[in-house]
Amino acid sequence: MDSKTREKQITKTSIVGIVTNLFLVGFKAAIGLIAGSIAVVLDAVNNLTDAISSVVSILGIKLSHHAPTRRHPFGFGRVEYFSAVIVAAIILATGIVSGVESVKKIITPEGANYAWYSIVVVAVAVVVKILLGLYVRHQGKKYQSDALVGSGTDALFDSIVSASTLIAMGVMMGTGFNIDGIVGVIISLFIVKAGFDILISPLRQMLGARPDSEVTKEIRQMVESIDGVQGAYDLVLHNYGPETAIGSVHVEVDGAMTADEIHALSQKIQLAVYDRFHVFLTVGIYAVNEQDGKQHAIRALVKRIAEENEEIINVHAIYADLEHKVISFDMVSDFAVKDKAALGERIKNEINLIYPDYQVHINYDVDYSD
Repeated sequence: MDSKTREKQITKTSIVGIVTNLFLVGFKAAIGLIAGSIAVVLDAVNNLTDAISSVVSILGIKLSHHAPTRRHPFGFGRVEYFSAVIVAAIILATGIVSGVESVKKIITPEGANYAWYSIVVVAVAVVVKILLGLYVRHQGKKYQSDALVGSGTDALFDSIVSASTLIAMGVMMGTGFNIDGIVGVIISLFIVKAGFDILISPLRQMLGARPDSEVTKEIRQMVESIDGVQGAYDLVLHNYGPETAIGSVHVEVDGAMTADEIHALSQKIQLAVYDRFHVFLTVGIYAVNEQDGKQHAIRALVKRIAEENEEIINVHAIYADLEHKVISFDMVSDFAVKDKAALGERIKNEINLIYPDYQVHINYDVDYSD
């Protein structure tokens, strides 16, 4: 999917949200003010924040497609994450203010007068918000927009909020008991929770969350399927927005390959990954030399020891320098391992039981992607 199509669809979805929410704001605000209901008024205010959130989403997607500059060579894709954070902040602020006003209503309650048409309008609003929420959230997931997913999720919460105002109306009309302020507090809690839920995803992306495991597995499988690649490791992806990522990968190749052959292989990997995933990868090389029987035995030993230790995820880049008597390799351990050096010493000791005159060098690697 090209970026222009994505931008167009996100903008279109946001406009649908703005128009729908503004209609709901008008109807609910009128009913709330006429009936003197804080719950209905807060419901209208909540819809207004949804409309504002959609405006922020449009601005975010527009700014994110600004062309890269000398100061920002990776582009402005992460603006979308900032826009999602702003949406969450608006929702949180609304929830807090609503909570304060609702508590005041509980302390100093006022009567509310509802008419039958009030029930009808709010009931219709519940159905509209459910449909709008499902539509916006679906579009957000389809086009990888945290801001839209957040707006859609919030709209579904709003349907619950509107349903609670219906309950308050029914109780008031049936028993004369005013639970307006109590319902307002419940609505406020829902709004605050929705704000926190929306805030989590963009913050994780901005802080450097682990990339999607399905994508990384597909990339690694593609790289390993290319003729000449014996293994792919150390895949790292840097996210600069939903549509922009760069990264690196190390591949094991036959140590007898020439520089020209390695160069051609690297380009082949880069083009294949970019064409399918739109990710530019820098390719690093690990040489595998098993022509000598001793090198093969050392490699097999290191792999066997690693497989017998549950704390080790994998070992790679295994290289035996027989002339200088050095064994080196990268070791990826589980994040639960707090003392990697101690684990490394155990591995070294096991290797030295078989090859006591060899130095063992371990690079303590990190599992950046599944």
